[in-house]
Amino acid sequence: MAGEDRIEQLNEFEVEVECLMEALYLRWGYDFREYSRASLRRRVARYLSDNHFQRLSDLQHELVRDKKRCVHFVRGLTVNVTDMFRDPAFYRVIREQVVPELRSHPFIKIWHAGCSTGEEAYSMSILLHEEGLGERAVIYATDINSQVLEQASKGVYHEKMLVAARENYNETGGHNRLDDFISVGYERFLIDPELKKNIVFTQHDLVTDQVFGEMQMVICRNVLIYFRRELQTKVLTLFHNSLDLGGFLGLGMKESLRSLPNSIRYKAIDESARVFQRVD
Repeated sequence: MAGEDRIEQLNEFEVEVECLMEALYLRWGYDFREYSRASLRRRVARYLSDNHFQRLSDLQHELVRDKKRCVHFVRGLTVNVTDMFRDPAFYRVIREQVVPELRSHPFIKIWHAGCSTGEEAYSMSILLHEEGLGERAVIYATDINSQVLEQASKGVYHEKMLVAARENYNETGGHNRLDDFISVGYERFLIDPELKKNIVFTQHDLVTDQVFGEMQMVICRNVLIYFRRELQTKVLTLFHNSLDLGGFLGLGMKESLRSLPNSIRYKAIDESARVFQRVD
C-alpha cells in the first residue's frame, strides 16, 4: 500500500511540473515544455527545497506574478556548468583541423549557443587570437538566462578555477600561456578586455527564437542532452539553417548526431571530440 501511495504522489508531482511549464510559457514566454522530464523534475524539486516552498502551487503562484522570481527560477532550471577550455580535446581539434579552413574566410562568424557564464566563449576568443584570426572574427554568445549573460559580459571569475583552466589550456596546444590573456588579483581573474571586443553577448531561446544566419561555426555543448528527442531534432535543424555550407558544428562530449535525422547532413571531423561539418 505504501508503494502505491508513493507512485501516486510521484505522478501527481509530474503533472504539476507539466502545468508549471505551461504557465511559465504562457506568462513569460520561457518554453521548457520539451525539455527532459526527468531533468525538469529533479531541478524543480531542488528549487522548491532550496527556496523553502512547501507546495509547487505556491511557487507557480509567485512565478506568474513576479518576473524577478521567474528569472531566478529559470537560472535554477537551466544547467550552468562550464569552464575555461572545457574538454581540451575539443579545442585541439578546432585548432588543428577547423582553424585551417576558417583561414579561407575574410570574415568569420561563430555562434556559441548556451554559452552560460561565458568561459568557453572567451576560450574560443583566445584560440582565435592565438591563430591570428581574432581581428576578423565575431562570436555571438547566447543563452536563455539574462543573469548568466550579465555575468559573462563582465569576464570576471574566481581564482580557484585557474589551476584547471591553465591545465586545460596547455592540453589544447596553446602557443603562449593562459596568463598572457588574463589579469589576476583579489582572488579573481579578469579576461583581457581586448578579447571581449569580438564577442557579442545576447539573450536567445533555442526553443522559440530564430536562426543566426551565415555562420562558419556553431558551438552548443552539453545543452541537447537536456532536450527530448523532438526538440533535439528541431534545434539541430536550427543550427543547420544557421550554418554556411561547409560550416562546422561542435557538440558536447555526451552528445551525438547518431540516430537523429540530421546526422546525414554532416560528416564527422572528429567523432570523439564531437566536431562535425555541414555537407548539404
